[in-house]
Amino acid sequence: MTIHREGRVLLFWMMIILVALNYLLYYFLPEQSLLLNISMLGSIIIYLLVLQFFRNPVFPLPNEDGVVFAPADGKVVVIEEAFEDEYLKEKRIQVSIFMSPINVHINRSPIKGVVDFFQYHPGKYLVAWHPKSSTENERTTMVLRNEQGTKILVRQIAGAVARRIKWYVKEGSELDQGGEFGFIKFGSRVDLFLPLDAEILVDLEQKTKGARTPIARLKS
Repeated sequence: MTIHREGRVLLFWMMIILVALNYLLYYFLPEQSLLLNISMLGSIIIYLLVLQFFRNPVFPLPNEDGVVFAPADGKVVVIEEAFEDEYLKEKRIQVSIFMSPINVHINRSPIKGVVDFFQYHPGKYLVAWHPKSSTENERTTMVLRNEQGTKILVRQIAGAVARRIKWYVKEGSELDQGGEFGFIKFGSRVDLFLPLDAEILVDLEQKTKGARTPIARLKS
């Protein structure tokens, strides 16, 4: 387990501020032992909560042609047929994964492929489960094409709390299966749009692990 690069600067300055705050309380209010103990305990809890947001588990990446892996840790909240009207312009199976604040926030490529399309959209910050969040919230859209020519659309969606979407790709980028393509600070949602003939391997409410939980099997 390591700390993700997105959190290192924040965690460093947060530690400096919390240490300074507790030192000042001790310096100016040395007799207030209860206040000092509460401040110290609260600082430790807050720091550990933020620290776990940026944990980066280390594990072997998958390499399975024809299998779509989860792009994020979280819980499957949508499995339904939907019309994708931004790029694919056709009906697809939509699988949505909700990332809570306690999940790992790294987004990973579900397949090995080339980025055919990438677009960032500024927008609102509706709660992630709102029906219009996938079209009105701040979001990114990425289309991956594998060696067989099959295209998978992946969408990062910000939420009411998660207001920082990061991405590390552009059109033409090559991604390994399980490779990092982005990060959503403090959770939210990732949507997959899969071919209609894909065999779905997960159920609603099932918990997922990024690059470790198989989501679907593509027809060859």
